[in-house]
Amino acid sequence: MPIDPPAFREMPSWIFDLDEARPIALPTRPPSYLRHHRKDLQERFFQGGAQAMPDYELLELVLYRSLPRADVKPIAAALLEAFGDFNRIISAPLPRLLEIDGIDTAAAEDLKIVEAAAHRLARARVMQRPVISSWDAVVDYCHTTMAHRETEQFRVLYLDRKNILIADEEQARGTVDHVPVYPREVAKRALELNASALILVHNHPSGDPTPSDADIAMTQRIRDAAAALDIQLHDHLIVGKAKELSFRSSGYL
Repeated sequence: MPIDPPAFREMPSWIFDLDEARPIALPTRPPSYLRHHRKDLQERFFQGGAQAMPDYELLELVLYRSLPRADVKPIAAALLEAFGDFNRIISAPLPRLLEIDGIDTAAAEDLKIVEAAAHRLARARVMQRPVISSWDAVVDYCHTTMAHRETEQFRVLYLDRKNILIADEEQARGTVDHVPVYPREVAKRALELNASALILVHNHPSGDPTPSDADIAMTQRIRDAAAALDIQLHDHLIVGKAKELSFRSSGYL
């Protein structure tokens, strides 16, 4: 008697649900024209330096590091459209950078690392050095760290008896047109550091370093509080986008 073959049954679905490696789309190399463009930018950078490159090309070089397979040209263009120039891009807050299409967390963090490196380099030129003999470096440092911020920041440079910069500290952050400053806190910190003199610095995000009436009144209050402790206020710098204003040179002190 013939035996019927076993009936075909579909294999149970659980056989295919084991923890096996799923196929994934492997990243592909960027197109040849992008690789050639990147190589050309790198060669020009190392031969001629950053001075020979416009902002958008320097920005592309930075973005290549964190977005190696992307076409970074439109991303660089979007950043420049949103913020204006290279300095304002790296100075922008992290959440604002992440709003730009194509910028992920890695790219935004790399831009902030570039900013930190620039600040560290500028700061090294002024710390533990006489302020009077390195005044241009002090102004450059203040411009580098503050000129491109979107909100006001108030910093105090503390000096010893030889006018050597011993500390540079942020005292307060504010809005686009105001920053709260407390003269007693500034004087108290000067005592803690055994400072003999101060330089006040804050920025105007509008770009115009002209002092407001509030700026002048606040400076006078800090000068009086410091003088009561035999601490001299050397100057107050207001940092604009393209230039700085010195209270002492302008006759406000």
